Amino acid sequence: MQNPKQEENIHAAPTALPILYTDTILMNVNEDGVIIDICQKGVVQNQIQIVTRVGMSKNHAKKFVKKLSEILALTSSRPDSTTDN
Repeated sequence: MQNPKQEENIHAAPTALPILYTDTILMNVNEDGVIIDICQKGVVQNQIQIVTRVGMSKNHAKKFVKKLSEILALTSSRPDSTTDN
């Protein structure tokens, strides 16, 4: 018999986990999974700096895309949401 799903407490220390801005995302997919490189444009022209890398299974990536799409759809009609110019 399976246990009912328990709520998890999530803790993120703001000083240990800064929010990183991205203006470029690079993705690589192979038979093992997905790697996403979160990047920022450098001060030198034509330079991109990878600020963090995230790896996940293809199954997890599909769940991520589905959830992100749902959140974006919900927030796109809000007056406080931002749009690309």
